[in-house]
Amino acid sequence: MPFKPPPLACDSHCHVFGPAATFPYDPKAAYVPADAPFEGLRQLHERLGLQRAVIVHASCHGADMRVTLDAIARSGGRYRGTAIIDPSYSDRDFERMHKGGIRAVRFNFVRHLGGRPDMGFFKRTVERLKLLGWHLILHLDAEDLVEFESTFRSLPVPFVIDHMGRVKAAAGLDQPPFRTLLSFMKQPNAWVKICGAERVSSEGPPFTDAVPFAQALIAAAPERVLWGTDWPHPNVKWMPDDAELLELFPLMAPDTALQKQILVDNPARLYGF
Repeated sequence: MPFKPPPLACDSHCHVFGPAATFPYDPKAAYVPADAPFEGLRQLHERLGLQRAVIVHASCHGADMRVTLDAIARSGGRYRGTAIIDPSYSDRDFERMHKGGIRAVRFNFVRHLGGRPDMGFFKRTVERLKLLGWHLILHLDAEDLVEFESTFRSLPVPFVIDHMGRVKAAAGLDQPPFRTLLSFMKQPNAWVKICGAERVSSEGPPFTDAVPFAQALIAAAPERVLWGTDWPHPNVKWMPDDAELLELFPLMAPDTALQKQILVDNPARLYGF
């Protein structure tokens, strides 16, 4: 029997790309994806039985938030979102985004997407988030967990680490980046997404070598774990099938109460559904 998510289950990490004719891609973007518009995301969620979602604004659209705000507005209250900003963003821009369902700012440290941000701007943004009651999304390379450990450990706002920190499964559960990630989970403001099995995996489909990492993170802090599809899976070595990725979730969290906590309760608490 295919896994059936509980009512009000949330895809806490997905994207909307374009269509470029309406929402152009950033000319400075490190990659230009194929269009993956709102309609495609809704069809995916209907097929998988997911009723809520958090749209993670992607770097290919830069700091132009129109595509994500449009998708949230069309969702009928079922979607929230995260932002990418630049230094031009004013308090009025933040107010507009909050009304539009945005609840976090995402920073990319990943090298193939342009590398680490200006850390002065990063720190100034964190102070703004504190006033808004928003949180921070961190998209990292595994080694960034170690290099920026003290910076992340001292963050005064909730922070969510994408894709299990993009650790490499072949390096094992005892690798320094994953040990650091597990240590973060002892902090009450640290969250993690157990999505991106296709990014963590070293073996390829069906990506089961990523499952022990998710299990360890759930065991560390089940009340601060999120799950998502990562649709439409930009910049991956192996393009996954979303229904097959969903079948990994009950391997990660076999208990039905735990499944509801991760898919329903945790995202509702963090994103205000």
